[in-house]
Amino acid sequence: MRPPVDEHRLRAFLTRLGELSRGPGGVYLTGGATALAFKWRDATVDIDLRLDPEPEGAFEAIARLKDELGVNVELASPADFLPELPGWRERSLFVGRFGEIDVFHYDPYAQALSKIERAHERDLADVRSMLAEGLVEPERLRELFAAIRPRLVRYPAVEPEVLADRLEEVLGE
Repeated sequence: MRPPVDEHRLRAFLTRLGELSRGPGGVYLTGGATALAFKWRDATVDIDLRLDPEPEGAFEAIARLKDELGVNVELASPADFLPELPGWRERSLFVGRFGEIDVFHYDPYAQALSKIERAHERDLADVRSMLAEGLVEPERLRELFAAIRPRLVRYPAVEPEVLADRLEEVLGE
């Protein structure tokens, strides 16, 4: 089992990923990696990310870096669990450029809805932090949920009514 990833190890991963990849692309950090950067957590189990567009050589670099740096990497984003929110790219937060790779935090609204859907206590704490810091505005989150709600039929693991109730519960706190 690999040790948890802290902010220093995340930065080392991004630096080396930029060095080893052979072309331009985008990396969108999600989950615990975003929580680390905003200091909502001291560590995370793995680095969740989405490649879009995929930098040439990124998969080979990730395979190497998992062992070199002793980190777990998951190719996962909110779009794997819920429909993509309109405008998610524009709301994604720029982290920096590493080599030819532009790194972003995946859209906070999409991350918030995905975390509310999972409803793990740690995820809900992250959403509370997003709200407290103004990264997510309650009314806009409701609007974006309404925009994707008709497409939830394509995600059979998601119960739209349960998600709607959880959303209101979190926003009502």
